[in-house]
Amino acid sequence: MSEAPPAAAVRTQVTVPLRFPDGYRATARVFSFDGLVDGREHLAFGLGDRTGPGDADAAPPRPPLVRPHSECLTGDVFGSRRCDCGPQLREAVERVAAAGGYLLYLRQEGRGIGLYAKLDAYALQDAGLDTYEANLALGRRPDERDYTVAAQMLAALGVDRVALLSNNPDKAAQLTRLGVAVAERVPTGVYLSGANAGYLAAKAGRGGHALDLPFVRD
Repeated sequence: MSEAPPAAAVRTQVTVPLRFPDGYRATARVFSFDGLVDGREHLAFGLGDRTGPGDADAAPPRPPLVRPHSECLTGDVFGSRRCDCGPQLREAVERVAAAGGYLLYLRQEGRGIGLYAKLDAYALQDAGLDTYEANLALGRRPDERDYTVAAQMLAALGVDRVALLSNNPDKAAQLTRLGVAVAERVPTGVYLSGANAGYLAAKAGRGGHALDLPFVRD
């Protein structure tokens, strides 16, 4: 049974050229919103055939490729190898630009617990806990991310059916419950290294993420 979230509206939209450290470039139509339930400043990046001003009536009939990406300052900005967030963001922009769709940049750092608490969790991981156990030791839930704002943003953009770029079954389950039809789940790449092997193993084993982890590479 779906739970339709409150309506949100596009606040501002502007074209922004993007350039990544490896030289990849793309053009995005960046949308901000009014009425998001948590009051945070989340953004939608329209890529590929969604770079023009929003017009739901002119949208192609096929579902857009959509990547809900939770903010990770350490990985997205500083290239931390303790996670796979930075490489996933880079991959998502290129794949969404090629297929046409939206990257939803969601301001829920540290699986929803915040930046400082994430660093506290890192210290506990250094002492032997996995990423989920560390959150629990801090008195938090293993994963506190909520995709209500993602559903609101998609509705404001005139999108009610998506191809979901994600390995995380919880994203699909939450969006479906919130009234967004997930026509297809598209897996992301696996960015495995010696620094994040334990983190990815916990995501696969405890979080149910669809990850093939054959070996560790540096």
